[in-house]
Amino acid sequence: MEITGFFTALIIGLVIGALGRLVVPGKQNIPIWLTLLIGVVAALVGTLVAGAFGVADTPGIDWIELALQVGFAAIGVAIFAGLYGRRRV
Repeated sequence: MEITGFFTALIIGLVIGALGRLVVPGKQNIPIWLTLLIGVVAALVGTLVAGAFGVADTPGIDWIELALQVGFAAIGVAIFAGLYGRRRV
């Protein structure tokens, strides 16, 4: 992966994290940096899963890959919101 591809993946991951947080209903008591980190990880995992199913490179916009990434981000946000909510301060 080239350096421009890496930075593009980071930026897309940040957007994916925000979209994942919007998809999860209710208030999430997690910091924004954790949401963005979840988005970056979800973007990478979604890309790997899309590649495994052979839908990573389609003509036009890769809607299936994007849906997988947002889905993984939503799952990650929901899990960490549950874990973070149980934490005592």
